Amino acid sequence: MTTLTARTTPALTHARVLRSEWHKLWTVRSTWITVLTAVAFVLGVGILMGATYTSDGGDSDVDTVVLSLYGSQLGGVALAVLGILITAGEYATGMIRASLTAVPRRLPVLWAKAMVYTATVFALSFATALLTFLTAQLFLSDTDQAASLTDDGVLAALAGNAAGVTLLGVLALGLGATLRSVPGAIGAFVGGVLIVPEILGMLPYEAMDTAVRYFPTQAAGALGSATPLPGAASPGTALLALLLWAAAALAVPALLLRGRDV
Repeated sequence: MTTLTARTTPALTHARVLRSEWHKLWTVRSTWITVLTAVAFVLGVGILMGATYTSDGGDSDVDTVVLSLYGSQLGGVALAVLGILITAGEYATGMIRASLTAVPRRLPVLWAKAMVYTATVFALSFATALLTFLTAQLFLSDTDQAASLTDDGVLAALAGNAAGVTLLGVLALGLGATLRSVPGAIGAFVGGVLIVPEILGMLPYEAMDTAVRYFPTQAAGALGSATPLPGAASPGTALLALLLWAAAALAVPALLLRGRDV
């Protein structure tokens, strides 16, 4: 006599959704390309700035951390593209249908993507910033830009740089989930986040100058300096502004996920 045992489907938990998103992140080629590109930009520009710097040049008034991490602007764009690919890329391939079928409540998929991306990019950005700063200091040790990790504000600026890059990427991830188009989201990020604030900052209005300080890229820049930047927001205010931008960027696709089909 044969005994039949019922097969049970494993319970759907947040941990399993997170693990699924982690596997999806690291099993696609685009992740490795964008991550390696970001690291190469930051480290390469940092080495170049350190190797070519002279004490009697025109950059002596630039903050040491800012000087070392000039490449973060390019690296941040690469990581923002990664954030867009994580969300909009699934719509482009149609894989989002399988993801949302497996997780019918939908929103846990978005939260898991954001959490996996945030943890990954912050760890990667902080490690890259630390490596780049230390490497650049091999060239800067005999100049007026010599510094160490124990100097006031240096370690906080390195962490702030990583936080700024990460939150800009989360904003891009939210744009990708909202627009559901990789080219559209990249265009919106480059145009709306990188270019428009620069144009607004050129307008001859004091109120506009004040407002632009709290735009994403300007707030991120204020986080990555060991010394206060003239005309920039304080690090605490800049971090709060970036958190609000990132939260708003995720709130829009969350509302759309609840109200429309895939």
